[in-house]
Amino acid sequence: MQLPLRGLYAITDNKLIKTEKLIDTVEQAIIGGAKIIQYRDKSNKRHFEQAQALSYISKKYQVPLLINDDVALALQVGADGVHIGKNDVELSTARAVLGKDAIIGVSCYNQLTKAQQAINAGADYVAFGRFFSSRTKPEAVWCSVEKLRQARKMFHCPLVAIGGITPDNGAELIKAGADCLAVINGLFGQIDVTASAQQYARLFNG
Repeated sequence: MQLPLRGLYAITDNKLIKTEKLIDTVEQAIIGGAKIIQYRDKSNKRHFEQAQALSYISKKYQVPLLINDDVALALQVGADGVHIGKNDVELSTARAVLGKDAIIGVSCYNQLTKAQQAINAGADYVAFGRFFSSRTKPEAVWCSVEKLRQARKMFHCPLVAIGGITPDNGAELIKAGADCLAVINGLFGQIDVTASAQQYARLFNG
């Protein structure tokens, strides 16, 4: 499912969403305007049933589902791709397993060289951040908005911004060149997930 990658990129968090409410909560985010879903669970457990259910709901709404770190799980549930970080599987390995049509994104933090290498290796998008104070990853390396502007001038693939993004500061990142705003706490840590998603989605309509 290679759709244009633009809009709210919703990343799940097992600390923010109760297991039994995962599917309903993600559906609320999609209804509110989320354009990409990433299943992220750092509890070191295999969650085949959850990922499979998310795959079903994502196909229902024609929204890509990516799995964080786990190429095997992505293949098992028929997800649309994976997102990989610095300590994860090599991009070439992920591509060999998932095929040419899979969406593969790479975390590049604040490194333009790493982004160039990922793109050369076949990444479909590259992600930069954190841009602001992050509750999910308070220790994450900081990336400047100026670095995002540089990336926009250098690269033609979609750029994803992540890290402490709110409806109030997200517009600045879009203006700087971000195609997607990746959000965890600002979406799934809120009482009304649909309303929160709508706030982010509106930033892309300007």
